Amino acid sequence: MAQANDINNITQNEALPSPAAASSLDPLRQPVFRMLWIATVVSNIGSWMNDVGINWTMLTLSADPLSVALVQAASSLPMFLFALPSGVLADIIDRRKYLLFSQLWVFIAAAGLTLLSFTGHVTPLVLLIAAFLMSAGAAMSSPPFQAIVSDLVKKEELGPAIALNSLGINISRAIGPALGGLILSFAGPWMVFLLNALSVVGVAWVLYRWKESPGIQRLPPEHFFPAVRAGLRYVHAAPVLRNVLVRTVAFFVFGSAGWALLPLVARRELGMGPGGYGILLAFIGVGAICGAVLLPRLRKRFNADQLMVLASLMFAATLLALAFIRNVWLLNVFEFFTGFAWIAVLSTLNLGAQRSAAKWVKARALAVYLTVFFGSMTVGSAIWGQLASSYGIPLSLCVATLGMVLGCFTVLRWRLDKDPDLNLDLSDSNEPVPVLDVHHDRGPVRVSYEYLLQQQDAPAFMVCMQDLRRVRRRGGAINWAVYEDILQPGIFVETFEVGSWMEHLRQLERYTMNDQRIQNRVTAFHQAEQMPVARYLIAPE
Repeated sequence: MAQANDINNITQNEALPSPAAASSLDPLRQPVFRMLWIATVVSNIGSWMNDVGINWTMLTLSADPLSVALVQAASSLPMFLFALPSGVLADIIDRRKYLLFSQLWVFIAAAGLTLLSFTGHVTPLVLLIAAFLMSAGAAMSSPPFQAIVSDLVKKEELGPAIALNSLGINISRAIGPALGGLILSFAGPWMVFLLNALSVVGVAWVLYRWKESPGIQRLPPEHFFPAVRAGLRYVHAAPVLRNVLVRTVAFFVFGSAGWALLPLVARRELGMGPGGYGILLAFIGVGAICGAVLLPRLRKRFNADQLMVLASLMFAATLLALAFIRNVWLLNVFEFFTGFAWIAVLSTLNLGAQRSAAKWVKARALAVYLTVFFGSMTVGSAIWGQLASSYGIPLSLCVATLGMVLGCFTVLRWRLDKDPDLNLDLSDSNEPVPVLDVHHDRGPVRVSYEYLLQQQDAPAFMVCMQDLRRVRRRGGAINWAVYEDILQPGIFVETFEVGSWMEHLRQLERYTMNDQRIQNRVTAFHQAEQMPVARYLIAPE
């Protein structure tokens, strides 16, 4: 669950640089943001405490490495299963009510685990089910939480708000594990689970008190399954996001070994109690805080790909340390660098995902990223747990280290810093919507534009049209093509199809300023006095 909070916050926290006009503390003047920030820090401390409680309780119930690793898998699987549906719902329904439901879900799951632990009815299966249910609540809340930050602060305060959220998650990472280990030592796991349940109440109270400003919507809300298809089409036509997803798999399938096997190393190899394990996690948290502080400077010296490779190699070194170092304090030093590398990789990948997603589809696009991230963590945790159970912890960690080093070579093919979508203006372009007496459900609709070119401009025109193809596909086009008139040289016809008239209206409403710039580059080749006029062909009723 703690990794879920990591992603939930970092995807907000790394979206934009801080504007110079706003102080770093200005967002705290906004009452709702201030209260939600405090409540979220407290809730995240509870989540980290809960992680310590569940992992340590599993260690006391079962010494099987696979059982311990399955805790990580059970925490990651809901994000893989539910992040995309949650992202769709966050884009089409009332986000405030949906967030309240998710907080209620987590409270009930945490309270149930508290009761079972207090009465002595906790088994390995109960722990796995509880971890799954609480992570399902995190999967529900992550996409809408990512989407509401800009609603809570002024536009010029967005950058400082992002920085404050980053600070909050890393504060909770440093405090939660150590506090959880301390409470576990003196009061037992039921108290840790109870405090986690209570930590959710503050977030729910702030959300209940918050009255969201109604937005202006020109078109009816999307339906669920068409919205899913629209989100997946967008991801398929967004090159940076596709590259981010590949790099996500290449890192987290192997990086999951560190999280899945850390409790086993602490208990079986080092003989730690819950307090020592909490301190080990606290070193990771402190490393993450230092990483968050230093990242702005590192980004000035290294591009995204260089930073990813350096952080991946650093994390690979910490996996080797986890495999062979059995001095507690020396291992704590290496775990500091685990946190540093982890936050660097997360922020770099999340930044790539954030800046390649338009506002209308942001929750869905980030939900796809979450799905891939937690799918990689789930599969990886199960693999490394099984390998450790069969061949031992050191071998499992060594194989994961080798895989992570090899994964660095994905930079040669799937780059994050060289792509046409890197510098985007994803604000709305307010494209005019045609007002025609056409039923919204009529379709399919074929749209065409005719361009008159000078023949020598045709090659350059076709290069620009490939950028426009991605724009049409991202907006909802089912198919797209360009044809040349062989009887009238210089006449080129662009044509694409959408499912219905409503889908075409949505396509126009989704246009961003970046899309408009691409369209302008294409129309600059047009030689006629009038701009290309759209023709709409609709299937007969």
